[in-house]
Amino acid sequence: MSQLTNEIINRLEQFSTPEKKLILPRFFKTGKGQYGEGDQFLGVVVPYTRQVAKEYKHIPFQAMAELLQSPWHEARLCALLMLVERFKKSDETERKHIFDFYLTQTAHINNWDLVDLSAPGIVGEYLKLKPEREQRQVLYKLSDSPLLWDQRIAIVSTFTFIRNRDFIDTIILSERFLNRYLSLPKPTMHDLMQKAIGWMLREMGKRDKDMLLQFLEKHATTMPRTMLRYAIEKFSEEERHDFMKR
Repeated sequence: MSQLTNEIINRLEQFSTPEKKLILPRFFKTGKGQYGEGDQFLGVVVPYTRQVAKEYKHIPFQAMAELLQSPWHEARLCALLMLVERFKKSDETERKHIFDFYLTQTAHINNWDLVDLSAPGIVGEYLKLKPEREQRQVLYKLSDSPLLWDQRIAIVSTFTFIRNRDFIDTIILSERFLNRYLSLPKPTMHDLMQKAIGWMLREMGKRDKDMLLQFLEKHATTMPRTMLRYAIEKFSEEERHDFMKR
């Protein structure tokens, strides 16, 4: 790694604590067979990682690529937060560069927090003002990927659209994932995808409950339970009980 990359990792290590170094690997499921197997942690919490990202947000893309290839979880998160910060202040040409670069790095965006703290702010923000189907086709390509994290990027990116009351891609992608799940001989959907889809549906419902109810009337009887539970979390106890009975 370059001198700059090592400098940033050393800066992150200044915020490391022994307690977090023990807790974080358990929290992010790094044990054998778990979704974060093999991930390594410096022991730095997000606010400090965000602080370092703001300090170094103008580093070259090559240095960001090196950080994204680091075995250290916080180094990868730091690079992603740099991209998010830079995206906010960039013109259209630079935003396209950040968006394209991000999509080349998805193999290294390999835990749920890395996705959730970056996809809406980069992929979602870039596509927000591009509602044409051909522009948003990248979401559907990601949804078809065998990689769990690509699939999560696809659905979580729509959070930005939801905030702007644009629900169509959230609905289409949710149905797409659900239909794929139902087509399997022994239907199974990763818990992290159930939660992500349910979360996006819930956020849609907070802005347009009728839209969520229409989706649930069509799909509640076939949705995995965790997805359904997340989607109806803000409903009344009576409504939740009714939908879970189905």
